[in-house]
Amino acid sequence: MDSILVKGNGELRGQIPIAGAKNACLALMPATLLSDEPLTLTNAPRLSDIRTMTQLLQSLGAEVASLQGGQVLALSSHALTDHRADYDIVRKMRASILVLGPMLARDGHAVVSLPGGCAIGARPVDLHLKALEAMGAELDLRDGYIHAKAPAGGLKGARVVFPLVSVGATENALMAATLAKGTTVLENAAREPEIVDLARCLRRMGARIEGEGSSTITIEGVDRLGGATHPVVTDRIELGTYMLAPAICGGEVELLGGRIELVGAFCEKLDAAGISVEETERGLRVARRNGRVKAVDVMTEPFPGFPTDLQAQMMALLCTAEGTSVLEERIFENRFMHAPELTRMGARIEVHGGTATVTGVEKLRGAPVMATDLRASVSLILAGLAAEGETIVSRVYHLDRGYERVEEKLSACGAQIRRIPG
Repeated sequence: MDSILVKGNGELRGQIPIAGAKNACLALMPATLLSDEPLTLTNAPRLSDIRTMTQLLQSLGAEVASLQGGQVLALSSHALTDHRADYDIVRKMRASILVLGPMLARDGHAVVSLPGGCAIGARPVDLHLKALEAMGAELDLRDGYIHAKAPAGGLKGARVVFPLVSVGATENALMAATLAKGTTVLENAAREPEIVDLARCLRRMGARIEGEGSSTITIEGVDRLGGATHPVVTDRIELGTYMLAPAICGGEVELLGGRIELVGAFCEKLDAAGISVEETERGLRVARRNGRVKAVDVMTEPFPGFPTDLQAQMMALLCTAEGTSVLEERIFENRFMHAPELTRMGARIEVHGGTATVTGVEKLRGAPVMATDLRASVSLILAGLAAEGETIVSRVYHLDRGYERVEEKLSACGAQIRRIPG
């Protein structure tokens, strides 16, 4: 099993290109199941999660070709051969549940294993199922699988009120509703940029959608969808992660393709901590202003609030801040598993339920640490960049699910980082 070796060596300077969004691409790929015409995605990230979704779609009979080094995905579902998403694939990645809505809407039936993914909380799929039930689907959960069947004549438009904001449930319901008979209204829908990106792609395929980016999305069902070519939106989580690199190490880095509107709440916290973020012609330029970073309090919320997927990385920064910070995790339980690993590096962190109190120290110390999930893994790398001595991060297979070429991107800015094959 691979590890990553990081040596803290001061400031970072240079440019980092930001890839297409993993979470957007994982929702866009199943959209091919809604049509028998080709769907082409450009600016696709090159990640293990994308390969897993490719494997899943291919198991259903879809054709997926990776072009231009993996940055273009050519998909076609003109002849599906199966409607069963097996546990052996689905268990690897939670986003696999997103094939349920499209298959059910297009062909009227689907069997999908309950999903897996990072161990950061229960994250049940009940909101997905309730939305599809509102459209008339008959659902039966047995032997670890969701057995779904649409009524005669297909899914029907409905009013769906989500009791909690859920990105995945909004995506599944949105895709299913494009082929439902009549009008579907999704209330308390997720507002994330990935939702907006999916709606734009579906509209290119012929869907009738209004209101994406707000809490109410209206979909007028159509008889069929066609093909399209669509660029995947910039990955706001990768963007925020690399914005923290010069913040924690010092120096100045330009993030190519970055946009402030993707990370507004995050930028507000960086500003309060003493980090400068400026727009450039090609992206965003980030630099620490003067002296130590200042402590700030952080509370994770659905978009446009502070992203839960940047909480671990922000904690790494605040470990060396001047003062005491309080981080409140309000999206997922069990998402402070990186805290004990950071304490191995000299951080002072106290966790009580969904709240972590971080008292900044002058300097972190390199140590052997273990990645517990995707975002935790990169938070430990960031901490290692600012620590004295060497840090070895093990179990980095998590990292490869969400970040492409981490070592290459950081090395280009002067970081001492390399992969140790396992």
